[in-house]
Amino acid sequence: MVFIGLLVAALALPAHADQEQDLVSYVDENTQRLVDKLNEERGLYERDPEAFYASMDEELREFVDFRRIAARVMGRYARQSSPEQRDAFVEKFKRSLFDSYAQALVSADDFTIEVKGAEINANNSNRAVVDMEVETSGGNRYPVTYSMYKADEDHWMMENVIVEGINIGLAFRDRFSQEMEQNQGEVQAVIDGWGSAVKSLNLEDEVDKS
Repeated sequence: MVFIGLLVAALALPAHADQEQDLVSYVDENTQRLVDKLNEERGLYERDPEAFYASMDEELREFVDFRRIAARVMGRYARQSSPEQRDAFVEKFKRSLFDSYAQALVSADDFTIEVKGAEINANNSNRAVVDMEVETSGGNRYPVTYSMYKADEDHWMMENVIVEGINIGLAFRDRFSQEMEQNQGEVQAVIDGWGSAVKSLNLEDEVDKS
């Protein structure tokens, strides 16, 4: 039985390796396209923020599962909300990200992103992590990890990001929980004030301190 198990594992390795290389190529293609888009539209954010948001949303919607991320940020409180509130939070969540980080991205010095490798979960072939490195023009390097899941047979989507050891999804979920406590469990109040909550989170400071 042990021999059979080892044989099956050995036979599976080449296919697994091919899938991981395909995932590296897929993430690299999407990441580099996003960087190119940001470079092309640096001035658009100042001239027409709404057009910038629409452009970024279109660029990311097939790669980042904002709905899945937002549901995880809401966590157990999602059950207390209506479908309309959940839909509203998805849009509010996306907008808060753009509002909080768009200016920093478009005004940042030149940077490059290298996809270092991918690892498909040995226990669940529909889950994977992709490791990258961001290098600034000044030579600073920052490790970034995407958590990916397979939405269908051929389509991987990003569901979380870890930057310099900071789990972004978890940080947002903790903040949503804190906001729920401060607003006496009023989901709508948290949704309405989410933009300010994200700004006060200061994730950039947390990353810089890590």
